[in-house]
Amino acid sequence: MTPDTAYAELMKFENRADPYPFFDELRKTPVARVANGIYVVTGYRELMALAHDPRVSSDSRRSTAALQPAAKARPESETNPMEAYGSARSMINSDPPDHDRARRQAMQFFGPPHSPDLIPKMEPDIQRMVNALLDKAKARGNTRIDVVDDYAYPLPVSVICNVLGVPLKDEQRFHVWVSDVFEGKDLGPEAATEEGKRRSEKARASAEAITEYMIGLVEQFAREPGEGMLSKMVNEDGPEGRMPPGEVVPNALLLLVAGHDSTVNLIAHCVLTLLRNPGSFELLRGRPELIPGAIEEVLRLQSSVQFFPSRSATADIEINGTVIPKGSPIFLMYGAANRDPGRFPNPNQFDPERRDNQHLGWASGIHTCFGGPLARLEVNIALEVFLRRVVNPRLVVDPPPYRRSMIFRGPRHLLIDIDGIRD
Repeated sequence: MTPDTAYAELMKFENRADPYPFFDELRKTPVARVANGIYVVTGYRELMALAHDPRVSSDSRRSTAALQPAAKARPESETNPMEAYGSARSMINSDPPDHDRARRQAMQFFGPPHSPDLIPKMEPDIQRMVNALLDKAKARGNTRIDVVDDYAYPLPVSVICNVLGVPLKDEQRFHVWVSDVFEGKDLGPEAATEEGKRRSEKARASAEAITEYMIGLVEQFAREPGEGMLSKMVNEDGPEGRMPPGEVVPNALLLLVAGHDSTVNLIAHCVLTLLRNPGSFELLRGRPELIPGAIEEVLRLQSSVQFFPSRSATADIEINGTVIPKGSPIFLMYGAANRDPGRFPNPNQFDPERRDNQHLGWASGIHTCFGGPLARLEVNIALEVFLRRVVNPRLVVDPPPYRRSMIFRGPRHLLIDIDGIRD
């Protein structure tokens, strides 16, 4: 199978549940040129080198394969003192020095050294939330639950809304918009179909809608400061100064979306992986000290973010005998590198006690996941409580139905049958 063929198959929705045979094929050429002049990087060593290479830009304006449909900028006017909402980049789509400054400006309200207690103090609330979700399922008396809808989604979306100060009552609105955006970003052959074009147009409209929604929140907090990280980003200074108003919106959107979506995928994949591997559920229930390592192993096997399509070369880059020409789009394929047999022994095997596990599930380099510590806390608590309270879970369908996105990959639903839920 040629790299072009493997890449085309990888992008088909019909292969979303198991893309890994095509990653294996692509990895035979660790750096390969495929359709539209894209260079896909699937080898672990090669990906690590490029993730830390300053000649690789993350500025989406340089790439021909930007992640999201563009939202329209709001025109400046006397009644709209905040300007350039639609033109600024979020930190994930920026390069130094802008990236570094924006990340520090946001981190001062999220973690050490300026806000060291924010995440640790959330542990009791997260415990309460996950137990309440299982209590709700128990009260219904159902012997079948959807891990995604009933458990994996409600927790992180509630947590990130609380952190940011986004009203949880608005979740039903932005959930639809986020889903539309992800459904419409199709890099496979289905994009050229009438249905694919319809999804793309719907994604564009939803991107504009969620941007307008976030602009409204930012303007509201500028008038009336409130609780949460978003209000602080709008109103408070720090060692780096105040984040420019035009940057608050794209970064707030990034934190809202990335702050829950990939965590949903990881919780669902944890349950799915344990139930696919006989004895794993019982092993972790009996030895909860293995849970943190098992979660990292699931993230290696089932990367919540399979790749990110906004990077490009700012100069000719030679890597493993291949020259990536200046200006070429680069896809760092985390899902492939995380199963590179040159880096991980028995890479397709789930080993909850794997010791050397420097995977790329949180990315690497300057764009390492901003919210990783919060996600780890959420998933650790969610899995520990699920293991302790859910009795004899069994998969109803394997593989489960997957969401359309090949970038942010996770089950749309994960149905399990259970014998009950313990108090």
